[in-house]
Amino acid sequence: MNENQHYYPEFEKTPLERQEYITAMAHLYRGELQRSLSWRLRLDTTTNWAIVSTAGIITFAVNNPEFAALTLIAGMYANLLFLVLEAQRFRFFDLFHSRLRMVEENFYGPMLRRDLESPQADWGKCVAEDLILPHFHISMRQAIRARLARVYGSLFLAQIVGWILVVIFQQRDAGDSWFDILELGRMPGYVPLILVLGLFIFLLICVSTAPPVPRLRDAYGCGQKIDPDREVPELDA
Repeated sequence: MNENQHYYPEFEKTPLERQEYITAMAHLYRGELQRSLSWRLRLDTTTNWAIVSTAGIITFAVNNPEFAALTLIAGMYANLLFLVLEAQRFRFFDLFHSRLRMVEENFYGPMLRRDLESPQADWGKCVAEDLILPHFHISMRQAIRARLARVYGSLFLAQIVGWILVVIFQQRDAGDSWFDILELGRMPGYVPLILVLGLFIFLLICVSTAPPVPRLRDAYGCGQKIDPDREVPELDA
């Protein structure tokens, strides 16, 4: 062997020392924490868009009564787009946050208690499987339900109450029939009604049919994955 060459034993055949294991876990934890914080920031960005746009739309509707009904309906569907986008981001956040909590509960928790017995015996295997072949842990409907309960429910409620009040006041002032009041330009009155009812029926279905996001240790064990045949695309896109 050349004296300038060094012999490196095969990694798989070399026992992992305690210090190496702790160092590797610390680096893993920092990496997953950074990813989780990154997706948390993206969630907050979408939420801020929805809140600011809702406030702006309601303000515009109050100051321009003749366009209020159309403006509020447009705002409802703008929030629907924000909701779908945020629900998808929430699924990514949940993916990384679940790994983070696994490490915190089963590695750092026992270490701080000076009791090296982890609450979940196979947690390392679960994290390893999720690192090698990541999958979402919650469905899109579950994510939509979670974000509706957290943020968007109040935004949609403010918009629908505003829209109903606008229609009532316009009907009282004009004295026309309800369908005449609901007309938007050349659009017959039943079209806006269908748009509003269809949107809230969709939201109601999502809330009533999707199970709540489960607790970590109830859902994130090995094999507990949504769409197990579908990999998570472009994790950091």
